[in-house]
Amino acid sequence: MTVSPSPVAAETSYRSRYGSASFTPPAAWNAVLAQQLSHRSVRAFRPDPVPDDTLAALVAAAQSAPTSGNLQLWSVVAVQDDGRRARLAELAGEQGFIAEAPLFLVWLADLARARQITTELGSATAEGADFVEAALLAFVDVALAAQNASLAAESLGLGTVFVGAIRNRPLEVAAELQLPPNVFPVFGLTVGRPSGFDGTAVKPRLPQQVVLHHETYSAASQTADLHRYEETLNSFYAEVGLPAGWISRVAGRFGSVAGLRGREHLREALRTSGFQLR
Repeated sequence: MTVSPSPVAAETSYRSRYGSASFTPPAAWNAVLAQQLSHRSVRAFRPDPVPDDTLAALVAAAQSAPTSGNLQLWSVVAVQDDGRRARLAELAGEQGFIAEAPLFLVWLADLARARQITTELGSATAEGADFVEAALLAFVDVALAAQNASLAAESLGLGTVFVGAIRNRPLEVAAELQLPPNVFPVFGLTVGRPSGFDGTAVKPRLPQQVVLHHETYSAASQTADLHRYEETLNSFYAEVGLPAGWISRVAGRFGSVAGLRGREHLREALRTSGFQLR
């Protein structure tokens, strides 16, 4: 339900999200907006299991996300077994919080179901699924679904963090999860009751004028805005004890193949998994 905003609550949410109080409180405000703007990544979890009915609610929220043409080209594997989470943690860059969290959701681009339906109707090749468009539809679908699930989890007091590092060794992840051809692991999502917030806070995002363009794309002031954001984020990092340097982090990620951490082989991994990408 939309309600009149509390100026203090709205200003606090914007200040946390952007590292400044330069926003006028919106004319309408509600708990959903407050929840979205308060998102933070959680990497420390209590051992309490996530109940089955909560998992079902998260999947229902995921299935309520938009899906292109109602094709629903995604699936998810819920991993609760301690040994399997530990093995996935190792495959994802030895990130221990994956093993610590009671639930790890691995989100999948899934063209296998569509191929099965198509071939059962007499199209032996299902060649339409071989094109980049099909893969793109599946990747968009699964991202929208997973974000819905993450927001739903946070609304229930659970913490989450997305894990893209399962793409470092995707074929080994696929083998661990016994994925069939034409199903590909896109990212993971840890879910659990936060053990505090392990020192995390709401991380400032880029100023809106960097990402919001009116009518046509304009990068006129982007350089200056990016450097101002660097200063804002460095202040945040200093407060929480993290190393500074967002601009250098972006450059390091895309400046060389080494920054991809094995993901330079994703095209081959996708094709091995049945995604032809024509």
